[in-house]
Amino acid sequence: MEPSAVPLASASLAAVEDDAALTRLHPNYAWALRVRLLFSLVPLVIGALVIEAMLGRVVEAKPELAFLALVPPGVLSGTVMLVSLVLLIVVPQRRYNTRGYHMSADRLRVVRGVLWHSDTVVPFGRVQHIDLHQDPVERFFGIATLTLHTAGNHNASVHLPGLGADLARELREDIRSHIKRESL
Repeated sequence: MEPSAVPLASASLAAVEDDAALTRLHPNYAWALRVRLLFSLVPLVIGALVIEAMLGRVVEAKPELAFLALVPPGVLSGTVMLVSLVLLIVVPQRRYNTRGYHMSADRLRVVRGVLWHSDTVVPFGRVQHIDLHQDPVERFFGIATLTLHTAGNHNASVHLPGLGADLARELREDIRSHIKRESL
């Protein structure tokens, strides 16, 4: 066999592994995204309610701004609430549907992105350490984020959120055992 044929064979094997079906994240990840988005949208809804209340007082205090009274009460806050509701339903589900991962014998592939698509492959030989993270929302939903830190400065950390907590621990241990085998 020619020496140049070996890299081609391994390259085609890697391409087959990279085209493998992605594993979906835990279904609770979509709900965790909704809760986080809700925390961001509540101040906007409160702000819309405050602005509407202030508009009513401004019209009473300054008759020259009477044209503002033509806007029916609840239009601003109702619109903000409706847009927030649509965002809460659509955005987290889209983010959940566009994320996935595939773990092979020697690498982890993480795919994400609705507008900006990202497909990252991390060879286990480049992993320096592994973190397992759970914020309060993730802990409530029984999910975790696995973070692989690699050498280098560009994309030095790859985050895989939305894993079941037990699965995240298993993946961490599998990757850790692979790293130990390579270092021996």
